[in-house]
Amino acid sequence: MALKLSFLAMLLFLLLASIAKAHASVFDVTSATYGATPGSDVSNALAKAWSDACASPSASKVVVPSGTYKLKEANFRGPCKAPIEMQVQGTLQAPADAGQLTRPDTWVGFQYIDMLTLSGGGTFDGQGALAWSQNDCREKTNCKPIPVSLRFEFLTNSKVQDITSLNSKNFHMHVFQCNHTTFQHLTITAPDESRNTDGIHIGASTGINITHAKIGTGDDCVSIGDDSHQITVTDVTCGPGHGISIGSLGRYKEEKDVTGIIVKNCTLTNTQNGVRIKTWPDSPSPSTASDIHYEDIIMVNVSNPILIDQLYCPYTQCDQKPPSKVKISNVSFKNIKGSSFTPLAVKLVCTRGIPCENVELTDIDLTYGGDRGPLTSLCSNVKPTITGVIKALGCATSSLAPLPLSKK
Repeated sequence: MALKLSFLAMLLFLLLASIAKAHASVFDVTSATYGATPGSDVSNALAKAWSDACASPSASKVVVPSGTYKLKEANFRGPCKAPIEMQVQGTLQAPADAGQLTRPDTWVGFQYIDMLTLSGGGTFDGQGALAWSQNDCREKTNCKPIPVSLRFEFLTNSKVQDITSLNSKNFHMHVFQCNHTTFQHLTITAPDESRNTDGIHIGASTGINITHAKIGTGDDCVSIGDDSHQITVTDVTCGPGHGISIGSLGRYKEEKDVTGIIVKNCTLTNTQNGVRIKTWPDSPSPSTASDIHYEDIIMVNVSNPILIDQLYCPYTQCDQKPPSKVKISNVSFKNIKGSSFTPLAVKLVCTRGIPCENVELTDIDLTYGGDRGPLTSLCSNVKPTITGVIKALGCATSSLAPLPLSKK
């Protein structure tokens, strides 16, 4: 019922948005009113155009025409009086030095808006190379904040489409407290050595749809954090990167449950992981991750194609810690085919004392052509239901003994 209501809400939004679009007032940042020119800093012009458009009693459109513009930073805040679209046709460039930002964790933010459309075919260029070289957050817990390129907070009935996010300093897109919002026809790109450049990270949101996106980064293509519900990821190509991940979960106090995740019709190429659920050991509070389904996935030369990792710890601080308190249940991996870069192609490592429940492996067809041993699988603290899976991938190896922590 909840999924049906979410679908109907999105249909209503699309209908209203199409009607509004046909009659939208246009606020062009290069008009005489705002005075922006290619090659200059468009920050003030864009802020003024947004303010005027947001105050419009009828549907409005802010336009950034073709060309390359500097953008020191921006925060587009609602609520607006009517549906609003920002159409970026050109390229917006962030300062290379993150120290120039007054809000150190965000380059461009959208907040408290109903019926926002961000579109236009343009590019948000985070110019992240300098920030990647200075990122020491894996070594220091008190590292300086690094700005997210596009931060979406408290949006409803909105869509982000037909844009490119290039070379973000940190996450490309951070989605928080958003409802019934679609991300589609996106290109998200950063080199595989860029640190923490997750493509789209979702937290505390409901009814998020990611579809027809091409994502290649130095971290997770899509990552789903706590308090996320009814999240659908379809027709995404991922690579390079760390895969499509739920988590990491269980690191912070009072994290909320994750439910209703669907990942379908996706292709992963040369990624460090495939489809993954990751939770930290020594969780300060109990939580759950349930009703998670991966189906019709193609793996091309992917390390760890199918992975539940409840020993996730990329740092050294959590050696010899107690097990995770995140309970994982009702998880299915169906029709997953292709090639593994590692001989261990299926790894389901659940927490001691709180084993995973109702895990299903169906029609798994993965191959390994390397020279590091035979194709194999490993299961710990889980007894999956197995159908249409060769013996090597069907948890022929199981372990109840403590396993080493994962460092990736």
